[in-house]
Amino acid sequence: MSILSRRSFTFGLLAGTPFLAGCGNGVGSNKSQEIDARADATLDYLYSTYPATREIADKATGLLVMPLVTEGGFIVGGGYGRGALRVGGVTVDYYSATKGSFGLQIGAQQYAHVLFFMTEESLSRFRRASGWVAGADVEYVFSDQGGNLRADTVTTTAPVVAVVFGQAGALVGATLEGKKYTRIIP
Repeated sequence: MSILSRRSFTFGLLAGTPFLAGCGNGVGSNKSQEIDARADATLDYLYSTYPATREIADKATGLLVMPLVTEGGFIVGGGYGRGALRVGGVTVDYYSATKGSFGLQIGAQQYAHVLFFMTEESLSRFRRASGWVAGADVEYVFSDQGGNLRADTVTTTAPVVAVVFGQAGALVGATLEGKKYTRIIP
């Protein structure tokens, strides 16, 4: 085993610079503008389709807007999406959502979801975590057949309220359980 000298490290770093510059790391790109535009459109759709969510948003300390999450699986499955964390109506960070699963499953689906952080503590825990996994502290709100969203005092006092909507495709279940959210730089 050899020890890497400062000179070897510097030459290696300089040699790798053209390769790294060719990677799509997002520096200087417009990916953040694209995510913000999709998040705006998603919120517009959510508020116009389910007006009760405006009241939840007004009470929330922050929103994580995931405009499009795609999942698919055939025995082994996975999912991915990118979104924006908004505090006070302004994007403060960007996040990816990833999910892996194994079991009896077949199909694919796409959907949008918004996490409403109802307390400062829940928002702080989310932002401090190196990777936050949706779990027991998330209360789900689903639309009924009439197209009205059920939002009662129980859901608005939960630390995190999740609204899943706009499902398209055929894959059983659209929950956020086991989905990991990680801060990204688009």
